[in-house]
Amino acid sequence: MKSKQSLYNSFVFGFKGITLVLKERNFLIDLVFAGITIIASFILKISYLEWISILICIALVLSLETLNTAIEKTIDLLHPQQHSKAGEVKDIAAGAVLIAAIISAVIGGIIFIPKFYDLIKN
Repeated sequence: MKSKQSLYNSFVFGFKGITLVLKERNFLIDLVFAGITIIASFILKISYLEWISILICIALVLSLETLNTAIEKTIDLLHPQQHSKAGEVKDIAAGAVLIAAIISAVIGGIIFIPKFYDLIKN
């Protein structure tokens, strides 16, 4: 019985984490871009493989943004005062999100630019 409660608790805690990160500005910005991307994907009728690529990119950026938020809150808790090393850790975590966002934008460009071109051409 304990393992069922532990699994249940894992889901409860996970959903609690999602509700907490939904209050973060950068996460909300990422969600807006994800929504725009999903709408464009439907409009442009992308293929199944393109959908998989887009969804993986969205999941990667949102997951990294969530981890970045957790790292920033942990650093703020451990070092409420300014500290150069604490700032470096936060910058590195933010850099991980930026890398994923840039690569996701490139993948989005590879998928969407030809489709937009075809749409305008026809």
